[in-house]
Parts: sequence; structure tokens; C-alpha cells
Amino acid sequence: MRKSHPLRRVVLATAATVSGIVLLLSLKPSSDPGAAQAAGAGASAQEAAQGGSGAVVSGTMTGDAAQTQYGAVQVRITVVNNKITKSEAVQAPKGGTSDQKTALAVPKLNADVVAKQSPDIDTVSGATYTSEGYKKSLQSAIDKANASAGSGSGSSQGSGSAQAAGTFTGDAAQTQYGAVQVRITVAGGKITKAEAVQAPKGGTSDQKTALAVPKLNAAAVAAGSADIDTVSSATYTSEGYKKSLQSALDKAKATAGSSSGSGDAGASSGAAQAKTVTGTVAQTQYGAVQVRITVAGGKITKAEAVQAPKGGTSDQKTALAIPKLNAAAVAAGSADIDTVSSATYTSEGYKKSLQSALDQAGG
Repeated sequence: MRKSHPLRRVVLATAATVSGIVLLLSLKPSSDPGAAQAAGAGASAQEAAQGGSGAVVSGTMTGDAAQTQYGAVQVRITVVNNKITKSEAVQAPKGGTSDQKTALAVPKLNADVVAKQSPDIDTVSGATYTSEGYKKSLQSAIDKANASAGSGSGSSQGSGSAQAAGTFTGDAAQTQYGAVQVRITVAGGKITKAEAVQAPKGGTSDQKTALAVPKLNAAAVAAGSADIDTVSSATYTSEGYKKSLQSALDKAKATAGSSSGSGDAGASSGAAQAKTVTGTVAQTQYGAVQVRITVAGGKITKAEAVQAPKGGTSDQKTALAIPKLNAAAVAAGSADIDTVSSATYTSEGYKKSLQSALDQAGG
């Protein structure tokens, strides 16, 4: 029998070792570290979209109306267990070519929000203004979700609104005859007072408003919800009222459970956690004013105008007034601040939007 050559043994042994290593590698777990990392990034993005506090957030949040060159855009999101499950535009530009652009853009924007779970969504080509307004209102809705994240009990869902207490101002609802905006007072889980802080006026609107608003206020208190009857001959006002009322109820839901049963939303233990709240847009003779505040420890730590009149002499007045108003808001901790001389309209709009932000914060 021929003897095996020593060199051949070495080659065979080496081949066997390599085969064993290949087999061992082929049996490694199928998990992909890159995929796991990507999944973690997606979870982080989702958490960031809902405030990043770790608290479970569920409920419906309506963003502030964002004014654009072609009309208002307002977004409402539905959040379930920290995930945006639905996004919709409750207001969007309409009339003329705006109808086509809205019909094209809004469904894409809605789907993009649910897919990306954040306000970092793409602008729809051919509908730039609508897209930008949509993103602004979406960010506002997410801010409101952030504001509810401190409760950690999921109480903004279902009957959690029954625990809310305080005063809540709904978003202004634009109608064919003017804006309607509703403020409610909630105590013991019930609406104890409802009032229209804005309603159509001028001409026949004065009569219709005088007829409809008292009936709508009474119906809101009686029903404890926005499911109230339309007042005959004041259909537009009634529909606007119900939209703004629903927005106020959404804000009451967002604060539910944070007051730990004390009945004072501003005195909750969650107040110590910093949160950013954007007030509703206040329309003035020279343009819109909108205020965003940061609240921590029950105090305003920062105030800024995210919208203010601009163009012509408005630029100078805005540059003069806004820094003073911002400082005054932080110092006073309320909307009870002085009007800046020579910028009366801007000051009044600032205070209205500031009060709306405070209402949302529960202060």
C-alpha cells in the first residue's frame, strides 16, 4: 500500500478546518445587527414624535390652524399607545385651483405622517403652501401630544376627559361668514360653562350670532360634548362652533389625569416637567400673531412669537414689540401684560394667543 505523503495530510487537515469554520458561520443567528439598529432608530423617531417621555399617550389632538397664502390648514392626529394611527386635515385651502391641489396633496401628507411618525414629511410638489401649512399644524398637534405625555396613565383616552378641570379655548374655526372660537370651563368632569370668544359679526351675522350662540352654549353644557344640534338659520356658525368646541374638548382630554384629582390642572405634579405649547393664531388688522411658550415647574420659562405681522411699517413695530411682550410674559407668568405703545394690534393679538397657550398648558 502506498504511504500517505505528509504534505497531503497538512492540506487535507487545513481543508477540513476551513470547512468547519464555514459550517459554523452558516449556523449563526439570523438576526441582523443593522436591522436591529434601524428598528431602534424607528422606535426613537416614534418616541420623539410623541414627546419622548416614555409615558403612554393615546387620544386625538388637533393642531393649531396654520395660515397660508391660499387659506388655513389644520391637522388632527389620532395617537394610540404612542403611535400616530391616523392623520387628517380638518381645514385646507379651497376654491378655484386650491380644490385640486388640496385633493392631490392632503391624502399624500396624511399617509406620510402615519408612515414616518413625525413632522419630518415631504412637501408635495405643486402644493408647497398647503404642505408647509400642514407641517406647521402637525407640529402643533404633536406639541399637544407632548403636553399630555407627563400623565403616564393613558388617561387622555376614553373617559379620561371626565377627570379634567380648568378652562380650555378651542382652535378658531373659519366659516364662510367669519371665525368661531369656543372656550369651555370644566369642573368635576363636566362642562360647567361654554362661551364663544369669537363669532361672525356685521350685517345679518349680528342677528344670527345673537340668536345661535346662547343656544349653542346651553346645548354644550347640557350635552357635555360637541354632539349638539345645529341652530336653524345659523348653520355655518353652528358648524364652526361645534368644531371649535371639539378642539376645546380635545385639549381638556390632553390634560386629563395630570391633576392627580386636585381639580386644578395648573397644580399637577406633571407641571414640574417642561413642556412646549403653541397658542392658537390670533388674527389682527395687520396680520396673524401666534405665541409658543415653554412651561416648567408651573412657570413660563420662555415665550416667543412664531407668527407676527410683517411687511412695511409692521416690520419695525414687530421688532420693537415682540421682545418686550416675550419678556413680559415670562415675568408675569400670565397673559395679563401691558400693551406695547404704537403696537396695539400686535400686542392684543399676542395676548390672545398667549392666553390660548396657557389654557392648553392648564395655567
